Amino acid sequence: MIMEKNKFYITTAIDYLNAKPHIGHAFEKIVADVIARYKRQEDLDVYFLTGSDEHGFKMQQAAEKKGITPQQWVDDLVGEFTVFKTLFNLSYDEFVRTSDPRHKEIVQNLWMICKKRGDIYKKSYQGAYCSGCESFIKESDLVDGKCPNHGKAPDIVEEENWFFKLSNYSDKIKELIQNDEFKIFPAHRKNEILNILNEIDDFSVSRPKSKLSWGIEVPDDPEQVMYVWFDALSNYLTGIDYNLDSDKFRKYWPADLHVIGKDISRFHTIYWPAMLMSMGFELPKAVLIHGFINLNGTKISKTLGNIVYPQELVDRCGIDAARYFLLRETPTTEDGDFTWEKFDARYEADLANSLGNLVSRVTNIAEKNNVIFKELNLEKINLEEYFDEYRLDKALEKIWEKIHEANKYVDDEKPWSIKDDPEKLNLIINNLLNSIKNIGTALKPFIPETSEKILNIFKQEKIVKAEPLFPKKN
Repeated sequence: MIMEKNKFYITTAIDYLNAKPHIGHAFEKIVADVIARYKRQEDLDVYFLTGSDEHGFKMQQAAEKKGITPQQWVDDLVGEFTVFKTLFNLSYDEFVRTSDPRHKEIVQNLWMICKKRGDIYKKSYQGAYCSGCESFIKESDLVDGKCPNHGKAPDIVEEENWFFKLSNYSDKIKELIQNDEFKIFPAHRKNEILNILNEIDDFSVSRPKSKLSWGIEVPDDPEQVMYVWFDALSNYLTGIDYNLDSDKFRKYWPADLHVIGKDISRFHTIYWPAMLMSMGFELPKAVLIHGFINLNGTKISKTLGNIVYPQELVDRCGIDAARYFLLRETPTTEDGDFTWEKFDARYEADLANSLGNLVSRVTNIAEKNNVIFKELNLEKINLEEYFDEYRLDKALEKIWEKIHEANKYVDDEKPWSIKDDPEKLNLIINNLLNSIKNIGTALKPFIPETSEKILNIFKQEKIVKAEPLFPKKN
């Protein structure tokens, strides 16, 4: 019997360095961070990877416009993404850059494995190419002749490229998805992918260097560079030092969860499994597909100019308020909508009034009555069912139900009015203090700084009134 590894390897998509990040980029990283923190609380050895996708036509084009090299362009821009670690208190273990020489070496080795397997071949091809997706796109996928993700008509491109024989693996991938051996969250995305598999073709894995010079050269064919998806998806192996002799690779592969956006779902649920089969590796266990964050009902777009930048969110009310809003207001597996009015309303109602007020008034009453905290056997807040399905918004909803229950208990019992029954008063306050401790523990993965402030209350010899967790705004 093979023992299950006591580990959890989680990744995000790597961000495309063609422009500054917006709050949609932040949302994905925060979702993955919450899951990683939760799994650590379960005593799993978690490895959390993120990174940047640095090759491709958009970077080449942007660099040319600015009069610098593509490498200079990505070197200048990557800091806008690595700052997320401190900006949103992320706990990732490594940030992979695809322009890193070690990644180039790994990807070229992987290419040769697939080629020797007979899964990479060269042919001339004419098709519709969307530069936004960095992908050839089928006519049947167009909406009014335009890419559904970018709203632009694709270019008709004719060129000779290397292709990957997806047809060798599509039936097996379909079987694994149907049986949930390769799990896709949420369920309706699984059905979408199965439908796509019925119409899928072999896919291009290179472009001529005359068209795209900024990329990793194809081994044995210096006139071609690797097409972005063969390069980009392989970062999940680079991030754990892919090498059959690597302890890290042996320890953490296969990935337990890839967290990605719906616009790149086919690449992670069809192309990537096929590539891994060709390479002879185990498939990831699951993919979590999240939706988009819209702004006032419209998709966030640099072209439209409707962008909220991550720093703006944090500057408004702090790191944990930003994390909380994105996680609570956006359904994890569906689209969400951002407005500053919604942000301020959540801050006041949920954070300042519900959570902040609960902690403040209970610790105030405890201090005034010299209550000694006593650990009671109260039922812990169990979030397992929500994390099993990666519904983080629903997990927060459950925690806030407990917060509302505690506030109602205060209002119903009116501890400030009890003057002649110290035993009853002590029990009421300790019930509340234990509830707050459970709430603080449950909040650890979501708003870690606030959780720490709450749990620090119980490390003191005596309970004293807590400082406001979320000061009310003027």
